[in-house]
Amino acid sequence: MTGHALKDLPLGTSDFAALRMSDEIYVDKTKMVFALASKRRKSFLARPRRFGKSLLVSTFESLFKHGLRDFHGLDIERLWTDDKTYNVVRLDFSEVKPLFGLQKFMDGLRDRLIDNFSPFGFVYKPDNTTIFSQLSAWMKTQPVNSLVLLIDEYDAPLTSSLSDPELFTSVRNVLSEFYSILKSNDQILRFVFITGITKFNKTNIFSELNNLDDISLSPRFGSLLGYTREELPAYFSGYIDQASDALCLSQEKLLEQLTSQYDGFCFERTAKSKVFAPWSLLKFFSEPESGFLDYWFESGGKPSVLLGYLKSHTLRNPEEYGREKTISLASLEGSSDVEGLSDLGLLTQAGYLTIKAIKYTDTVYLDYPNQEVKRAMAQLYLEQLLRGRVAGQVGAGPIVRVLKEESPESVFHILNRLFLAVDYHRYPIKDEASLRAYVQVYFAGAGLKPKIENHNAHGRSDLEVQASDRLWIFEFKVVRDEHAADEELKEAIDQVRARHYSEQENYLELKKIVLIFSIKERQFVRWAQA
Repeated sequence: MTGHALKDLPLGTSDFAALRMSDEIYVDKTKMVFALASKRRKSFLARPRRFGKSLLVSTFESLFKHGLRDFHGLDIERLWTDDKTYNVVRLDFSEVKPLFGLQKFMDGLRDRLIDNFSPFGFVYKPDNTTIFSQLSAWMKTQPVNSLVLLIDEYDAPLTSSLSDPELFTSVRNVLSEFYSILKSNDQILRFVFITGITKFNKTNIFSELNNLDDISLSPRFGSLLGYTREELPAYFSGYIDQASDALCLSQEKLLEQLTSQYDGFCFERTAKSKVFAPWSLLKFFSEPESGFLDYWFESGGKPSVLLGYLKSHTLRNPEEYGREKTISLASLEGSSDVEGLSDLGLLTQAGYLTIKAIKYTDTVYLDYPNQEVKRAMAQLYLEQLLRGRVAGQVGAGPIVRVLKEESPESVFHILNRLFLAVDYHRYPIKDEASLRAYVQVYFAGAGLKPKIENHNAHGRSDLEVQASDRLWIFEFKVVRDEHAADEELKEAIDQVRARHYSEQENYLELKKIVLIFSIKERQFVRWAQA
């Protein structure tokens, strides 16, 4: 344990000046801040929620407003030579979501623009000309390179209207008008930084800006947000000590667990740089005695509007949960309109999937970044299967305790309670693959780590899952009706015994169970321990 008081964690602090004034931990990213801010440029960055985008915007705001006032002891202090200060306009578009229709959105946007530009001399006159034309006329009077524009959550109005394509198009057109005045007054813009979760139709919106540099997949800025493995001991050593003591784990084991639970996000096209989800990591350090809890949903991994879109489009089929996912690099680097959103691209931008490898120059392999997000996705798929309910609401919980402590017959019954609640109209059991996928989602959502078609020297098992010191081997068979169930059961038992699944492993208990599912009855009708 450290013998001195630890610096406070920056939990929930999105104001850079306030963070520095309160002497909270700041993981120094200012070399990369300098690389961006030292040049006259316009940049765009997409990152998931709660990854520190607002803090980064606030960092730029402090730098351009006050110079090095808040940067004592940081890397940029020896790099920054610009002694000027600038007019800094910071816009948060989450404040102008079109929740009450287009007109309310336009009124809200107008009011935000007036509030943010008026401190620098802009005066809005409610006559027949639009806020955009008046703002453009004012900009033409401003000195060259005098304005810094920072836009946070630029996509909030767009994601809020995803379910209404007509409204989406109207909102996009209004925003395009705003960006077009920036294009026609480029001479006054010293620095522009735009951030959000998703990339919507770069062609129609951002084409209005000259030379907008999308750094979302840049290797140079892959660790601009989030914490690297090397930054953990450098900035959080005292908290690592505390957590190690609280959980009676060696530091090596602790870091291994933290990596599995919260690390693995990759935001750059070489697939080399990985970062921890900052909110999840900070929440863990704030109360390590609670263990490795899941904070992804709590932290904004479940934004309601975006989630609504995902459920109706991307999360169509729970069978997709465990399948290999690939996307072209060009598709991932591009942006889309609401009519043709890339499901995998959206999931990657929102943080549910991440880059694992890039092969053959343009093929990006995607997967869940870590166990926390993997469970979150399984829970989303399970909610789809169960018509918006969770396992406990249909009598299918707690599966972890059942697997740890109870008999194969208990497992048979709890699985049946689950499958009797499945929405068969949308998600019918067609074959062993769909049956296996639904069980996988169920187990994964409960925090287990099921393995599908696990190979050994004699063959591959349908599904394996470990619960405490028990390893369960599941063999599934699907029959059209119950008449064939007994014969299928006997064949499956013989198969499991012949292939010696996982018998070479050292577990206190090895449970091999055969389950026969009837499509007609929509439940398991036979079981046996092999």
